[in-house]
Amino acid sequence: MSELQRLKGQLPPEMQSWVFVEAAAAVDPPLITLEEIGRDEVEIQIDLEQWDNLALDHRNLLFWHEVGRVQNDTIPRDGWEMAALAIGLGGAIGELWVQDGLLLLMALGLSGFAGYRLYLKNNSEKRLQDAIAADERAIDLACRFNYSVPNAYKSLGGALKELVEQTRKKKKRSFYEDRLEALRKSAGKARAEMAEQEGSRQSVSSENVYG
Repeated sequence: MSELQRLKGQLPPEMQSWVFVEAAAAVDPPLITLEEIGRDEVEIQIDLEQWDNLALDHRNLLFWHEVGRVQNDTIPRDGWEMAALAIGLGGAIGELWVQDGLLLLMALGLSGFAGYRLYLKNNSEKRLQDAIAADERAIDLACRFNYSVPNAYKSLGGALKELVEQTRKKKKRSFYEDRLEALRKSAGKARAEMAEQEGSRQSVSSENVYG
């Protein structure tokens, strides 16, 4: 079984008909990325040369992170915003010339919406929060595929540490470090919840025996 076939089997059954896993064809591609290839189809693209150097558990969790992005609907989409911004601004200038107030408002509204979408797309804090949410999805998916909670956190944490070590660009490395810090906090919270549940079970067991 090829790695791409193996990863296809790591998709939740409800996603296997519309999410595809393919080898990246671009020059110097990122390790793993998403692309919307149709109205209802998504492709996860992987640079197999880099990918094969990672441990199996690290590969799984990084893959599930991308699946989590699909589930959260944070897929990168075609950059229509720049075109809409240009059209809106061009329309606004044209309507100023002909002095049509309604069309001017519509053109300005289009420009404002496109500008807001561009702001969100390029906002580093928004990108980080989306990535952290996808990491949480990855943990849930790992547990769905028979990982224990501690092993899921350990595997994703190990994968992020490896990415930190391999990344030279400061901004991108900082992005991975921030994700790793958020994952540590999440793991601590999960550990506390598990300890609380374990304590509750022990309390119930004592009541059953000695009650």
